[in-house]
Amino acid sequence: MRIGVLTSGGDCPGLNAVIRSVVHRAVVDHGDEVIGFRDGWKGLLECDYLKLDLDAVGGILARGGTILGSSRVQPSHLRDGVERAKGHVAELGLDAIIPIGGEGTLKAARLMSDSGLPVVGVPKTIDNDIAVTDVTFGFDTAVGVATEALDRLKTTAESHQRVLVVEVMGRHTGWIALHSGMAAGAHAIVVPERPFDIEELTKRVGERFEAGKRFAIVVAAEGPSRSPGPWSSTRAARTSTGTSGSPGSRVSCRWSWSGGWGRKPGR
Repeated sequence: MRIGVLTSGGDCPGLNAVIRSVVHRAVVDHGDEVIGFRDGWKGLLECDYLKLDLDAVGGILARGGTILGSSRVQPSHLRDGVERAKGHVAELGLDAIIPIGGEGTLKAARLMSDSGLPVVGVPKTIDNDIAVTDVTFGFDTAVGVATEALDRLKTTAESHQRVLVVEVMGRHTGWIALHSGMAAGAHAIVVPERPFDIEELTKRVGERFEAGKRFAIVVAAEGPSRSPGPWSSTRAARTSTGTSGSPGSRVSCRWSWSGGWGRKPGR
């Protein structure tokens, strides 16, 4: 067999390990030949490739990025280039194409597959947002890096009596925020899958300080959606009552946050 492999979209840890694994299994176990397309789908459309043998993938196991390079190709260019890609596959005598990538890359892979090309997709994305996939390449490292950052920020937040809001990547999913937040013991986690109420979040953080704690860590994923929630719907009524948990008490909390955590007006 002759196999073509490419990496597309954003880079992340593990790409070179996957490339190496493809080459070793193909060459050592089956005696197949592997070529790598440069710069993702662009390489396939332009027939720009290099031979991948055991020497080519030597020493890349722990190396970051991708030795093949990567790029993002507009969907319209991919749709217009399907027939050109099929011609290159036939010209090179390829029996299969292995694209390594995330959501956009695998959508393109589906487009190529629907046109009749033999495609085996490898899910790679730190966001872990590929359907019917438990864990994608890159996700574990992203969680580890985010968790370490949160652990380091705890001492800073406590030293200065601050609330630190840490945004992590994830596109439209909250997997990195959820896993790293739980691992680091964050005090609040905001994810796109569950709309949140900013006043509810503010209240919960305020209650932590009223209980004598000196800091808080909030982990927020990209693109969280806000919900009106019960707090906003009764805001006017609570403003006039001044009861426990009313905006009056929250205003005091906000004053103390800006003036120094743990201190209340008049103290």
